[in-house]
Amino acid sequence: MKPVAFKSLLLSTFILLAGCATTSGNTAGNGSGGGTMNDLIVNSQLPAGAKINHSQSLIMGSGENWVGRVVLELDQNPNAAYNFFLEQYPQQGWTLVSAVRGKTSLLVFTKADRSATVELNEGGVMGGSQATLTVTPKSTLPPPPAPTPATQPVRR
Repeated sequence: MKPVAFKSLLLSTFILLAGCATTSGNTAGNGSGGGTMNDLIVNSQLPAGAKINHSQSLIMGSGENWVGRVVLELDQNPNAAYNFFLEQYPQQGWTLVSAVRGKTSLLVFTKADRSATVELNEGGVMGGSQATLTVTPKSTLPPPPAPTPATQPVRR
């Protein structure tokens, strides 16, 4: 292979690899981390030092109307993170619907026409925890009717 062709191939490979690189998550505790997702969910209270895992998060909309999933890496242990969401979200107008505390903890909240589910897991060897915050629109459809028992023919 000619030296010029080899250098071109090497340069192209480096450019391709640089384009595939990912950046580390932005701090989202105060919404001023500068990341797009941070700006979209700025009205959602997050624990101090929370970092958004951008590769596992999906947000549609912005401000008070965003829906989607945000995966957060938290400095707090799962118990402290659970207490944070349990105390802070009702102060923002969310109503607690259900709470389960365990190895994987779940909190379910509703607010106006939206529902929020917070799933908390241990973070791994470095401590901390991971929170998955899923916000969806509440269904406006009426619940389906209860099933009726099937009628059996009468045998004589």
